[in-house]
Amino acid sequence: MMEPNFKNRVQRSTGLQMLLLTLLLGILILASAGLGYIHLGIGEVARILAAKTAGMPEIAAALDPVHPVVVWEVRLPRILTAAIVGGGLAVAGAVYQGVLLNPLADPYTLGVSAGAAFGAALALLLGIDFLGVYSVPLCAFIGAAGTLAVVVYLSAAAGGLSSNNLILSGIVVAAILSAGISFLKYVADEQVAVIIFWLMGSFASRTWTDVALTLVCVCLGLAVFVFFARDLNLMAMGERAAGSLGVDTRRVTLVLIVSASLVSAVCVSVSGIIGFVGLLVPHMMRALTGPDNRRLIPVSLLAGAILLLGADTTTRALLPTEIPIGVLTALIGGPFFCYVFRKRQTMRGSRR
Repeated sequence: MMEPNFKNRVQRSTGLQMLLLTLLLGILILASAGLGYIHLGIGEVARILAAKTAGMPEIAAALDPVHPVVVWEVRLPRILTAAIVGGGLAVAGAVYQGVLLNPLADPYTLGVSAGAAFGAALALLLGIDFLGVYSVPLCAFIGAAGTLAVVVYLSAAAGGLSSNNLILSGIVVAAILSAGISFLKYVADEQVAVIIFWLMGSFASRTWTDVALTLVCVCLGLAVFVFFARDLNLMAMGERAAGSLGVDTRRVTLVLIVSASLVSAVCVSVSGIIGFVGLLVPHMMRALTGPDNRRLIPVSLLAGAILLLGADTTTRALLPTEIPIGVLTALIGGPFFCYVFRKRQTMRGSRR
């Protein structure tokens, strides 16, 4: 049980929250790298990582020569990709909820996931492979980015980038794309199983290229989100109030929506469709940090990384059979979100 004084210090100090979450994420990465068909201790994993990063192979010379290959070439790219994608989806969810002023908004509200799914399904159906294994992720990204462009175009034509216009446009475009995906499945014949498996999400066979790609995109997006976090706080008071305080709400909305959607598009193109991370994590962390986006965004990044890495480790190393990560996050995240939602509603009712 956490001491009340320590709990209060954690709730007040963003630095302490980030320090604890960073430590937890580091421990989880070490533990996850040791779990699998070949079981390794945290000490062995730490020696392998130290040998690789320091360029001193003698540190791990006493270990089986297969173990560094398993950790460095097979497990670590998948582990880091899962953590980065989790963090990216979580901060994108926090930004969506702040910009759209909608607690149910997540990275897929504007149809980004449907666009990515349509692009990937089309690539799988047509056998597009001009970039090898990266052809499907590239088509998924193009589909997501194209969907975002259409949604922004429709919203702007409807009288401005208001949250209602963006959400309505996103719902309409997503519905059209969902129908298109259903049609592609119908005509896919033998390819339908491959399409369905991609849609359910997976980090299998991720490489260091995936790690670098997602890391660069999520870091750039995070820098934009942190830079505009104060403006995002002011926009929560309403468009007029934010405008009177010097915030160009149209420009900030467009920059944040495009940045969050591109971060989501890159994450989805690498991992497939993974739900509930962008919706659930900001809600959980808001109870810890409060509504201030300057605190919520960096804390959500670390919490999202921990959540998705934990889920991927569970399905990869702990369950008897690996199941798609998107299915696991939905099975766990859905009931947990219901619990959080019910608890918060009960607390609000008791205060009245």
